[in-house]
Amino acid sequence: MAETICIVDDEPAILDALGRILEDEGYQVILAKNGEEGLKLVRSDSPDLVILDIWMPEMDGLEALKRLRSQFPGILVVMMSGHGSIETAVKATKLGAYDYLEKPLDLEKVTILVRNALHQRKLEEENINLRIQVERRFQLIGSSSSMNRLREMIAMAAPATSRVLISGPNGTGKELVARAIHLQSPRQNRAFVEINCAAIPETLIESELFGHEKGAFTGATSMKRGKFELADGGTLFLDEIGDMSLATQAKVLRVIQEQQFTRVGGTKLLNVNIRVIAASNKDLVDEIGNGNFREDLYYRLNVLPIVVPTLKEHRDDIPELAQHFLKMHSEEQGMKPKEFNAQGLAALQRHDWPGNIRELRNLIERLLIMAPKPVIDAADVEMFLQGRAPTGVQTFSVGTNYASLREARNVFEREVISQKLKENNWNVSKTADELQIERSHLHRKIKLLNVQLRPEQ
Repeated sequence: MAETICIVDDEPAILDALGRILEDEGYQVILAKNGEEGLKLVRSDSPDLVILDIWMPEMDGLEALKRLRSQFPGILVVMMSGHGSIETAVKATKLGAYDYLEKPLDLEKVTILVRNALHQRKLEEENINLRIQVERRFQLIGSSSSMNRLREMIAMAAPATSRVLISGPNGTGKELVARAIHLQSPRQNRAFVEINCAAIPETLIESELFGHEKGAFTGATSMKRGKFELADGGTLFLDEIGDMSLATQAKVLRVIQEQQFTRVGGTKLLNVNIRVIAASNKDLVDEIGNGNFREDLYYRLNVLPIVVPTLKEHRDDIPELAQHFLKMHSEEQGMKPKEFNAQGLAALQRHDWPGNIRELRNLIERLLIMAPKPVIDAADVEMFLQGRAPTGVQTFSVGTNYASLREARNVFEREVISQKLKENNWNVSKTADELQIERSHLHRKIKLLNVQLRPEQ
């Protein structure tokens, strides 16, 4: 659909010439001969861009701009004038204009400016949508007293600059808490940088944290910025910090104290302004007693302690979490959504969930893909909790050494799709219906996963 541009000018010749040029460029154009008429068109037609003349009788362009920005804060406005001055351009920009054109108009410049303005608006909208998606993916779900207390603690911690230590077993959502603190903090528009201290080999952890200079060690073919540098102005999340070696802990402690460091192999001192949030599934007090964690680092980090409850401690939230994960996974997989009946939800609430929310999320994805009916009941839940698949569906070994979670998922989906195609005598439409996905999406999966189709006889 063509983007709409509203041109507001009291000169008919300008309206006609500029309108024809922009229509030739493929835009839909609406015209107004004064500011009041322009405001009415914006209210009724919601254009993507307004080109507004400054010098008009009755209501001039600057007054019209004020009203537009007041009523439609996100509107994109380009000002134009035949009596241009730096002062006028500056004033228009301060009032919220995107840019300023001088008459007589250079029509090539006009088209380039319009194209760039609309492109920037598109990028801004995509960025907002991506942020909404990220925030939705990492939002804290649940209305139990435990989750409400957790939200209260996050709300108190977020505005401060103090360090936060998040504790709780694996799978409880410690990363979600860290992200929530960042998104509610004054640093929300700056970087959120995370590093899993348990996943980085000891030989590489310093390079990951502090970066390195070219030639600092074998394989360092170029300069690399570390997580501390990338997080400058924002938040650094040190996940599973209890798995960090004592030697690295000492260096991290110094950076936290001094807010400065050098890259590995470098001599230049780099200053940073970061907020550190750390998390651990271990009892760090016990780790201190066992000689595995520095007491001084613990007290540096443990300014604002937050304990994340286990899923067992807020079972009341399981129905809400289950519906959330069903919706999320169905959108990601391109599948028709399923639903739980009351018995299915009750079965979920009876389970102890040693793997916490992560275990629940994985089970919901499994049920979405493999449960045979659109309504998931207690029998389905109990079957998949016990690790059994429905009759006729092949399973794959969780003990296999897969290179990544994506590879494991691809193997799993390939086997399920192959089995269902075989059961349905290679009828793709019937298989798509049974798997609760669109036929076109199944075709893409078959091609992507290299599923073998029986050749037509």
